[in-house]
Amino acid sequence: MSKMRRGGRSPAASSSSSTSMAHVKAIARDIEALGLASSFDADDVVSHLRSRLPHRYLRQKVRPLTAVADRALHLLRASSPSSPSAGALENNSDGSTSTSDVEPEFDVTSSLLRDKYAKLRAAKPAPAPAPNEEKNMEIESANEKKKRTLGSPEENGGASGKGDVAVGREGPRFRDLGGMRGVIEELMMEVIVPLCHPQLPRWLGVRPMAGILLHGPPGCGKTKLAHAIANETGVPFYKISATEVVSGVSGASEENIRDLFKKAYRTAPSIVFIDEIDAIASKRENLQREMERRIVTQLMTCMDESHQTLRSEDTDPEPETSEKKPGYVLVIGATNKPDAVDQALRRPGRFDREIALGVPDENGRLEILSVLTQNLRLEGEFNLMKIARSTPGFVGADLAALVNKAGNLAMKRIMDRRKSDISCKLNGEKVEDWWRQPWSPEEIDSLSIIMPDFEEAIKMVQPSSRREGFSSIPSTKWEDVGGLKSLRKEFDRYIVQRIKNPEDYEELGVNMEVGFLLYGPPGCGKTLIAKAVANEAGANFIHIKGPELLNKYVGESELAVRTIFSRARTCSPCIIFFDEVDALTTMRGKDGGWVVERLLNQLLIELDGADQRQGVYVIGATNRLEVMDPAVLRPGRFGRVLYVPLPSAEERGLIMKALAKNKPIAADVDLIALGHKEACRNLTGADLSAVMNEAAMSALEEKQMSMDNGTSYSKPLIIKTSHFEKAMGKITPSVSEKQISYYETMSKRYRGAGIEDLDLTSTSTVNNSKLGGFVGASVA
Repeated sequence: MSKMRRGGRSPAASSSSSTSMAHVKAIARDIEALGLASSFDADDVVSHLRSRLPHRYLRQKVRPLTAVADRALHLLRASSPSSPSAGALENNSDGSTSTSDVEPEFDVTSSLLRDKYAKLRAAKPAPAPAPNEEKNMEIESANEKKKRTLGSPEENGGASGKGDVAVGREGPRFRDLGGMRGVIEELMMEVIVPLCHPQLPRWLGVRPMAGILLHGPPGCGKTKLAHAIANETGVPFYKISATEVVSGVSGASEENIRDLFKKAYRTAPSIVFIDEIDAIASKRENLQREMERRIVTQLMTCMDESHQTLRSEDTDPEPETSEKKPGYVLVIGATNKPDAVDQALRRPGRFDREIALGVPDENGRLEILSVLTQNLRLEGEFNLMKIARSTPGFVGADLAALVNKAGNLAMKRIMDRRKSDISCKLNGEKVEDWWRQPWSPEEIDSLSIIMPDFEEAIKMVQPSSRREGFSSIPSTKWEDVGGLKSLRKEFDRYIVQRIKNPEDYEELGVNMEVGFLLYGPPGCGKTLIAKAVANEAGANFIHIKGPELLNKYVGESELAVRTIFSRARTCSPCIIFFDEVDALTTMRGKDGGWVVERLLNQLLIELDGADQRQGVYVIGATNRLEVMDPAVLRPGRFGRVLYVPLPSAEERGLIMKALAKNKPIAADVDLIALGHKEACRNLTGADLSAVMNEAAMSALEEKQMSMDNGTSYSKPLIIKTSHFEKAMGKITPSVSEKQISYYETMSKRYRGAGIEDLDLTSTSTVNNSKLGGFVGASVA
């Protein structure tokens, strides 16, 4: 057999070509017979053929038929008496064909692809749109944008339409990302090097990473990190939003996914970035529509093909001249709901690596602020660390909004000053046109942002995490608590120092308790202590009031507990404070305990996960220790139970001094001495706050009585000792002697026995009978 010459066709190819050309000529004869060749385009011809010859064309697919009809029209219009192929149709009326004499080989699929891309590239001149056509123009522009997204790599972070690396493109790089040092180092070794040097994993015989799932709260930098990966590697970057994949036509959504990956494979190695991937890759068992399940299945199939070796898109069919290239396509998904993504996608071979981008800590916020402010005109002493410490719970987007707000405040401050200066110069003439006055180069050069602009912006910008249950770092300090030095020492040892110096504790392998339970009489400052701890540690703070988690729908309460701990893990170090925790931890098996039994089980599971919640510290507060389930109080959960007693005489004086900070107190008032008075005995911190407010009201009433009697009162309002003595006569202790005795007894018994030896049930029963049922009523 003689060797086939270059450009020749095999018998199979000739047979296929012959069949295709015969189809074209058959349609051409029908077009000519119906008189459609002169003034109709391919779409109109297909419509006429399907309506007038339904037995032959109605069952054929529209798009392939349109392509063949277009070819037939070209063939008819090219035929003329002077043309060499003028009699081609007549000469081959028997159905035989000679492709060398008439036309080159025609392939329907290739023609479809050429027509599709020709329409995308073609810039058809259009007349100026009329006013009533503006809406249609907007829709057309939106459709073109979608086609560009699906059809070509990202211009600013990938490659050109042909798959070539765009030279000199602008976009984020790793150096433009703050607070991600550990993540960047990991990506450099596992992603960047294999993409830039594909021969290394090939030589070692290892499979490069197939996919990365970036998850974290909104605004933490997932999309920007994906762009930075593409810009660092210089490979084609195909970015698409999950909602752009979905189509209302059956099968079109799966086709969009196939087309996207097909283009990525042609330009491999390349990156496919799917933003908000949970919208198209949710768990299949939770999906209601069959189309949604097919989309998930199609995505899994395409990701499984990300390591296929593909034949180069070369026109050379010779085996010896065609070469193979690695079809390595890295898939990056981004979501803020990782648990909603189908488990089949979260396995090795698809999304090999899941990277959590949490809320940055203080050092991370400092790095982000350094990046964001490097191009700003700052003036004076600028303390970025102070700003970072004042912005707990802020993610990258929140800090960017903060910087922008500070710039706007600086602009407002400058414009107000300029308005005042110009108004003085104009002397009231055309003052409303002050903003039209030109700026001199010296004035522009003197403009800058100062530290007070940022301090004011912090008060105005609300971080996104605060809308999700996080609280700002409390402003309460230990000086506001008054006394309780022993408790302060405990928390400083177990929480504050561990947050501030974690490396020392890790070096020694110290694994301390992470659960604290504060109990004692009502009003003794348990909530205030938790806030003071969070303030001193500088940690993120989540304040949960126990009953808030209870939900009438089955499973919702447990979900709320899981969500709280999940949020805390993403922004560690974090302190979760459960106020009135006894409402969630009622003893199981007792009357009414079934209401919170499932919630309690979920809470026990979360408290047990010490290894999974590094940097998450739990503090609970209750005044009803006897109703709590003993399982909650074992080591590893609320393992350190701390008693908060009534304040001593000295501590009462300190508490009154803390309460008097923002009140006009007479200089001769001795608050420490007032704390030692017998009238203050057994008063809690809440009672002392009531005394302070009552004394202020007494001073106000004294002024009002003087004015009612017609006497002028020109003295400033101040609180005197007489006002305090009058207030103490009105305020009585909120905790009775029996209650104090009960708490003291419980404290002694708890210190003298382990939790397994402490019979809280009997304690509750005994005191119920002795104290007239106060355990069930008064303490609450």
